[in-house]
Amino acid sequence: MKRRIFFTVVALVATLSVSWTQTSEAHDQLVYVGTYTGGKSPSKGIYVYGLDSTSGKLTPMGVAAEANKPSFLALHPSKKFLYAVAEGDGKQGGLSSYSIDPSSGKLTLLNQQSSQGSGPCHVSVDATGKVLFVANYGSGHVASLAIKEDGSIGDAITAIQQGPPSNVNAKGRQKGPHAHSFYPSPDNRYALSCDLGCDRVFVYQLDPATGALTANEAGSANVPPGGGPRHFAFHPNGKFGYACNELTMAVTSFSYDADAGALKALETISTLPEGTAIEGFSTAETVAHPSGKFVYVSNRGHNSLATFTVDEVTGKLTFVEAAPSVVAIPRNFNVDPSGKWLIAAGQQSNDIVVFAIDQTTGKLTPTGERHEVGAPVCIKFLSLK
Repeated sequence: MKRRIFFTVVALVATLSVSWTQTSEAHDQLVYVGTYTGGKSPSKGIYVYGLDSTSGKLTPMGVAAEANKPSFLALHPSKKFLYAVAEGDGKQGGLSSYSIDPSSGKLTLLNQQSSQGSGPCHVSVDATGKVLFVANYGSGHVASLAIKEDGSIGDAITAIQQGPPSNVNAKGRQKGPHAHSFYPSPDNRYALSCDLGCDRVFVYQLDPATGALTANEAGSANVPPGGGPRHFAFHPNGKFGYACNELTMAVTSFSYDADAGALKALETISTLPEGTAIEGFSTAETVAHPSGKFVYVSNRGHNSLATFTVDEVTGKLTFVEAAPSVVAIPRNFNVDPSGKWLIAAGQQSNDIVVFAIDQTTGKLTPTGERHEVGAPVCIKFLSLK
C-alpha cells in the first residue's frame, strides 16, 4: 500500500512538473500593462501577460503590482527592474521602482520618489541604466533622477520647467508648458522632450556619468503652430525621428544630427484619411517598427491606428491606412521586439487586443486575441530570451 502511494505521489509530482514546464515555456515575452485606477476603473494597478512571439498568443498572468494610477511604465536595460509614474491627485506626482520576478512576472516595490512636478505622464531609462527621465504634464517640468545599483530611484539630478508656451490652442491647452514625453537619444548623449503646450521638441545634452541635463536650444525644433507634440519615436537608424501632434491629428518627421543633437523638421502629414474632420479626435502614441520600414500613430476618437511606410533615405512618411483599432480610445500601443505583433490598449473599452503585422506592407490584422483590463494606457514588452 505504501509503495503504491509512493509511486502515485511521484507520478503526480512528475505531472505537475511537466505542466509547469509547459506553462513557463508557453511565452517568451512578458507584457506589462499600465492602467488608470480609481473612479469607475476596475483596475488595481499594473497587469502582466505572457506573449508567445511565434503564435501571438497572449496569456493573462494577473496583477503584477497593485498601485495608484501607474499610467506609464519603463523597463531597465538589465530587465531586472520596472518604473512607473503615479499621476496622483495632488500637486506633486510620484515615481515608483519595482524589481521583476521573470518567472511569474510579479513586481516587488523597491521605493518611491517625487517626479519633481505635477501630473507625471511619461518615464524612460537611459542606456546605462543609471538615469531615469520623467515628463510632468501638469507643471511642464522634465527631470532626471539617479537609479541606484539595486534598481531603486535615487535623488533628483536636474529639474527644468520648459517654455515659453505657444498660446495657439484656443481651448487653453497651450497657455502653459505641458511636457508629455521624455526620451534618451539612441547614442545616450542627449534627451528629447515633446511639449504639447510649447509646440516644441526640446533637446538636452546628457552627461551619462552624472545624469545632469543642459538645454540644447540650437538642437530643439518646433512643430506647426497649434500641433501639440505628444510622443516621439526614433527611427532604428538614428537619423530620423517622428512626433505625433495631438491637437491637429498629424505627425511631424525630423532629421536628426547625432553629433550636434539637433532636430530639423522635414514635413508634417495627417494621420487620418484625406477629407476626415479632426474635431473631437486626438493622437496619442508614436512607434517605429523594429525593421525601420513602418511608423504607427494611434488616433483616439477616430479609434484607428495610422500606418505609414518610411523612405529610409529621406526619412519621410507615406500614409498607408488608418486601420480600425478595435478598442475604444487607443491611448497607447506597442510593437513587440520580433516585429510580428502590435498590442493596442483601449482606455475606454477596458481591453487590449493583438494585431498581426504584415511584414511587407505594415498593415494590421486583428488576431482575435482580446483580454479585458481596466483602463489600460501603456504597453511594455520584456523579452525573456
